[in-house]
Amino acid sequence: MVLKANNINKSGKFLKLQSELKSYKKMMGQASDTIIDNDVSEYPIFVIHQQTVEIGIPITRKEQVTGNWSVNASSMEEMVSKQLIYESKIAEFKKVYKDPQKNLCLFVLSELGAQFIFIPRY
Repeated sequence: MVLKANNINKSGKFLKLQSELKSYKKMMGQASDTIIDNDVSEYPIFVIHQQTVEIGIPITRKEQVTGNWSVNASSMEEMVSKQLIYESKIAEFKKVYKDPQKNLCLFVLSELGAQFIFIPRY
């Protein structure tokens, strides 16, 4: 899988998603810090979804918050083990992965399909 964030970033759907996820940023930022600080991964990824998924560890469910999204904490390593990121693409993924102190890496499952995107952490 190759990251294709540029196409979605310019769309109205991306802006709507980014707005909907504002209230989740603090929680995802804290989870990102925990993943990195505990040496789980240098590449935290948050699975943003509205259906049941078997990726990552649930950190919030849409039924428990005022938003429309459930969030699971995952990592590049888990995505590789589940073949969502091909082993042959790890180096490419690492090149495009943005600084987790400034950005959140999201794997968004929506009507647009499955896409990796990055949003500013703050």
